[in-house]
Order: sequence, then structure tokens, then C-alpha cells
Amino acid sequence: MKATGIVRRIDDLGRVVVPKEIRRTLRIREGDPLEIFTDREGEIILKKYSPIGELSQFAKQYGDALSQTTGHVVFITDRDQFVSVSGTTKKELVGKQISKELEDAVNERESISAVSTDKSFIKIGSDEDSEYTSEVISPIICEGDAIGAVIILTKDTKTKLGEVEIKLAATASNFLGRQMEQ
Repeated sequence: MKATGIVRRIDDLGRVVVPKEIRRTLRIREGDPLEIFTDREGEIILKKYSPIGELSQFAKQYGDALSQTTGHVVFITDRDQFVSVSGTTKKELVGKQISKELEDAVNERESISAVSTDKSFIKIGSDEDSEYTSEVISPIICEGDAIGAVIILTKDTKTKLGEVEIKLAATASNFLGRQMEQ
């Protein structure tokens, strides 16, 4: 565990303020849910809660099926990180942070269909995904809140993702959102 050198006291209601620098670094916003864990040494661990993470195995299976059906790369994210990666060898992206642009698109509930030359094309993560030439992004909405996205990507310069992929991504995101509501 990394020490920050920041000390906070518990108030009379049992509350502790998480410092602004830590909230900014971990992208914790007002109203974000946190999971609380304890370990054997008596440490308290706060972890940002990911509702999609609860469905990670199911999301992975859905993403695999979608990737096999379309022949494209499929990512499923929560509001902060990649939950599932299918159709690519970059499995190490699971758990990595999504780009700020993708986070903003999810929060704005934007559905995006673009090719890499469009202004609306956004990088989904690090520079590694610059090889993709066309994308479809559909936000996952659960009980009115944007909680993640289903993303279909292709590297094939001759292929532009179209209506079929838009509908498939929308269906997947609607389905995952409904699963979270149950």
C-alpha cells in the first residue's frame, strides 16, 4: 500500500474526508459509491464500486459472443475502466482506465458511430487503441444513470461500422443495463 502522508480525523458521526488530491487521482466524484473492506491487519480499504464489475463474468461472455458474431473487437466498460475485452489479444487492458473523452461520452449518454478521420472519433484508452479505424459506442444506462459502455471497434480500413453494429451495441448496452436493475 502506498502512503500519502495525509492524516484525517474521524468526526463525531464517524465520517472521514477523502482528500481532494486522492479523489481527483482516483476519479472519485461526489455521489460515487465506495466499497469498504477490512484486512487481517486491521486496515480499512476503500475501493471505488463498479456496478458493471458485479456482472464482469456475464459481460465477458456477452462480449465474447458479440465479438464472435461480428468479427470485431468488443470492449465493455464501467465509468472508469475496462471490464471486458473480446476479440483481441490485449486482455491486459481489463482493469485499465478508460480515456477522459470516453468517460465524458458515457456521462453525457452519447452514442457514437465514427471513423478515425471524424472529429467525433474518440480514443477509448491509451495510445494503444490508435490502430482502430471505426467505432461504435453505446452507453449502458441503469435506473437513469450512465454506468458504462459497450464499444465495438475494427482495425479494417475497408470496413465502416454501420447500422447493424449500432443496433448490436445498443441491444447489448440495454440488456446489460436491465441486468443491473434486477
